[in-house]
Amino acid sequence: MTATTLKPQYDPSSIETALYKKWSDAGVFAAGRDSGDEPYVIVIPPPNVTSALHMGHGLNNAIQDVLIRFERMRGRDALWLPGTDHAGIATQVVVERVLAEDGLTRHELGRQKFVEMVWQWVDRYGGRINEQIKGLGASCDWTRQRFTLDEGPSRAVRTTFVSLYKKGLIYRGERIVNWC
Repeated sequence: MTATTLKPQYDPSSIETALYKKWSDAGVFAAGRDSGDEPYVIVIPPPNVTSALHMGHGLNNAIQDVLIRFERMRGRDALWLPGTDHAGIATQVVVERVLAEDGLTRHELGRQKFVEMVWQWVDRYGGRINEQIKGLGASCDWTRQRFTLDEGPSRAVRTTFVSLYKKGLIYRGERIVNWC
């Protein structure tokens, strides 16, 4: 093809993967420039490690990407923090479906083996989800990626829970629970 001839269809894989890697390697998405301005931060509502993203994730990530890029263009030190969520219940349901295909239940497997199977699932599909987010062109700072069961976030949750409990803000009782 000559320089003036266009292909009949745009092939994003021929351009976007290499361009995204170039930007990522150059640190274009990294935060922490200490610009002196008030930082702008978005923490990805972490997708559950249930195997693949869905359209809602795509929409949510597109909106967040627009916001974070806009703030970068305004000169702000903008951090878009990526991560995934173990989502105990959601991941558990998916793993239990896999077990059911083999005619097993988590109770028959036992707690220890079931937990091992959940971790294998997370190891297998957690990276896939992050690659899908990258494939969307998300301008996250991947050097700061988190998983909800990593020691830092996990410790922060326990510390906060204990603090709230000591203040009497967490208690056991019969209450109606409103879920969003």
